Parts: sequence; structure tokens; C-alpha cells
Amino acid sequence: MRIARFSIDGNVAFGAVEGDSPDDLVIDIIKGIPFADFELSGTKIPLTSSDSKERVRLLPPVLPSKIVAIGRNYAEHAKEMGNEVPEVPVTFFKPSTSVIGPGDPIAYPSFSEELHHEAELAVVISRMCREVPRERAKDVILGYTCANDVTARDVQRRESQWARAKGFDSSCPLGPWVETELDPADVTIQCTVNGQQRQLGRTSDMVRSVEDLIVHITEAMTLLPGDVILTGTPAGVGPLHVGDEVAVTIEGIGTLTNKVIKRG
Repeated sequence: MRIARFSIDGNVAFGAVEGDSPDDLVIDIIKGIPFADFELSGTKIPLTSSDSKERVRLLPPVLPSKIVAIGRNYAEHAKEMGNEVPEVPVTFFKPSTSVIGPGDPIAYPSFSEELHHEAELAVVISRMCREVPRERAKDVILGYTCANDVTARDVQRRESQWARAKGFDSSCPLGPWVETELDPADVTIQCTVNGQQRQLGRTSDMVRSVEDLIVHITEAMTLLPGDVILTGTPAGVGPLHVGDEVAVTIEGIGTLTNKVIKRG
């Protein structure tokens, strides 16, 4: 099931996205929230319709209390950045205020001159959990979505903590929805900028699996429903400029597209 969070004429709700063609997608409004038992209402709204009176806008699929991100989880990306694969996962946070949704603009931060894209598979947590054993890791996953760990690379190099480099407003695009049926073991991750391919990798190349990351993170902290884990980026990260359109596509999920604008 594809679970989207959307607004219609100013009202926010969750819904199940149905249909195969981008021009024929509809949202069946969910009664309740996806982090508990819910029912589909049967009320269906076209997601894209030029003659529809309703104005539907996709929002970030979740509003996490925290985003826990993993660095250097692909060997080739670690190599291109001049690093070795770490003995333990490199873990950092992106704040909830960094999250934007599909179609929302990425605002180029005024304190950086080197903005980079990082296409990533994002894990969405379904329930409060702590000290999760590996064999139970799948039980705490609602599903998966596309993410872009937008990074001020020059700031990352000169500041030992990555809070500003990776946590500025609009640095965490998520979407377009949460896919609950995905097997994340071996799917393609792609990033394009203005239609030109920049990144192409497979999740099978991750140094540590989704299950391993959940075990590692929950040893230290409690995850809440809607929290997000970013699983790392494959090789090919590169610059973004004002006016660029960056798209992250993950096999079995869909495409997350955002445009870079000058921060006003």
C-alpha cells in the first residue's frame, strides 16, 4: 500500500494512493492514522486532475520527531569522499524542521557555496520501539520512502559537527508517499539533476542492512511512530545550483522531485 499525507482545500489527511499511471492516481482517504488500525473510507479523490474542484497537494508523508541519518553506508560513496568504511555506523540527526515534501523548494542556504544532493532510501517507523532485536526489526517498520539528504558540503568540511551542514531548513525532502510492501534488500536508487543521471546504485550495496541499522540506533534511543531513518547514499553525489530540479527515484516506491531556489 502507498500511504500519502496530503492536503485538500487546507484540510490535512492520510490516504492510500491507488492507480498505476501518473495521470490516473487517486487517493482513498484513510479513517484515522496509519500508525494504528485504520480503514479506508471509500472516498476517492483524483491526485492529478485539471478539472477537479478539489485542490490536492502532497505533503511530506510523515512529520517525524527526529530523522536519524547514517553516513558512509555505501563503500563507493565513502571512497569518493576520501574515507574508509567506518567500523561502526556514522550516525547524525536532521531536525524535523528540515523536512519538506514533494514539489517543495530546496532553499539554498546563504552560508554555503557548495550544495550537494544525496539520494537515499528512508525507513519510516510504525511504533514506539527501543532495543529492537534483529529478528523483530521488520515489526517496527511502517514502510519506505524516497529521501534527499541535501548537504552543504563546504560547511560539512569545515565544521566538525554536521548540524548546520545537514540540518538547515529544507535539507530533508521526503516523499512522495510511504510504500508498505517494499522489500528493501535490493532495489535501485537513482538521482537525476535537470534530467541528467548523477547517482545510480542498489540497496544491496549497503554496508549495513536496514535491520542492522534499526538494532544499532535503538540500542541508544527510543524511536517514535513516524520517525525516519536515512540509510546512506550511493556514489555520485554532486553539486546543486539555484534553478536545478533534482529527482530521487527508488524502484518500487516512486519519484521525489524538488527544485532549488535562492533562499529569500
